[in-house]
Amino acid sequence: MRPATRALDAGLAPDPITGAIAPNLVASVNNIFTPGAAGFSAEGADLTEQPFLYARWTNPTTRALEDRLAGLEGAEEALATATGVAAAAAVFLTFLKAGDHLIVSDVCYAGVYELATRILPDLCIQVTPCDLTDPAAVRAALRPETKLIHAETPCNPILRLTDLAALCAVAKEAGVLVSVDSTLATPVITRPLDHGVDLVIHSLTKFMNGHGDALGGAVIGRKNLISRIRSRAGVYLGATLSAQNAWLILRGLDTLFPRLRMASDTAAQLAHWLSRHPAVTRVTWPGADDHPQRDLAQRQMDLGGAMIAFQTREDPATVATRMADRFRVMHYAFSLGHQRTICVHIGTDEIQRSTFRMEGAALSRWTDWAGAGVFRLSVGLEDPADLIADLARALD
Repeated sequence: MRPATRALDAGLAPDPITGAIAPNLVASVNNIFTPGAAGFSAEGADLTEQPFLYARWTNPTTRALEDRLAGLEGAEEALATATGVAAAAAVFLTFLKAGDHLIVSDVCYAGVYELATRILPDLCIQVTPCDLTDPAAVRAALRPETKLIHAETPCNPILRLTDLAALCAVAKEAGVLVSVDSTLATPVITRPLDHGVDLVIHSLTKFMNGHGDALGGAVIGRKNLISRIRSRAGVYLGATLSAQNAWLILRGLDTLFPRLRMASDTAAQLAHWLSRHPAVTRVTWPGADDHPQRDLAQRQMDLGGAMIAFQTREDPATVATRMADRFRVMHYAFSLGHQRTICVHIGTDEIQRSTFRMEGAALSRWTDWAGAGVFRLSVGLEDPADLIADLARALD
């Protein structure tokens, strides 16, 4: 099956009793079993090869979601988690221990960056933030203790891209695993495993669910790696995805491809309109001809995506206040990837103080992309003309 079909049909099996095509919502926490026929698994065992016993380990609805996700990414296996941060934590705490070293993208989702740079050092795990767009910088950051490189592309919120094939070539030379947060791309736009990545992470809360009504996360990759994560983090960290949320996310995946295609088409129109508006000083959209990494975007991305970052000539605090007051269709709010368009300002001073805390050359690289801050625009499914009218009300 081609990717768009796998979004609907990967792992789908109609109910053998009722003939129902839509996946069942199995809310039961426990399942009956025959003593001696199936028992509790030892650490390291593949729990997916045993009968369903307890929902913290495996659940039929969550398992159906995992099958669908693996199919979407062209992978052997997937593990669904309660949130995207839980998925990142599952990877970090499975493959890293005291004395190990992690290289993390110096720009990535704030929750994951803070987990890596503030929590992991408390566990005696060494962490180096690195500009992963520079292979020489990655090589310089590698140590004998390095076990994992974690990237994000496009990165949130500045929409800088990471060349996954180039990054994986460096990592493979050193025998280091690579995980990539592909939340902003989704498998509609980029399938990281095709570029040599070992593990793909998604916040299912965002585009994969697409309706803003369910938290979720996932790690996807080779069966031997996912089995290790499931038997360790899936069992002991307790960040299990509920059956209800798994069912909602499965529903969202049914429309993933048409949603992303429509939102990306609309984003192209909004990016073009914004780039011509006198109140806007810069627009960053991976599908634009003037994106600084246009060649990489064309090689690695099938669409430009539904995320735009832009900067304004006027004080952004003033513009943000007008947005909150004048938007009639859009919503001034955090999060992204929903069916409704969402916009929020992310100020450089604020995010540097709260999250990245860059200095020197690293801060200069950030400001090259973000200036004093960016408006992060997550494009939904509304009519483009209505969205442009909203932006005009806020910018004029």
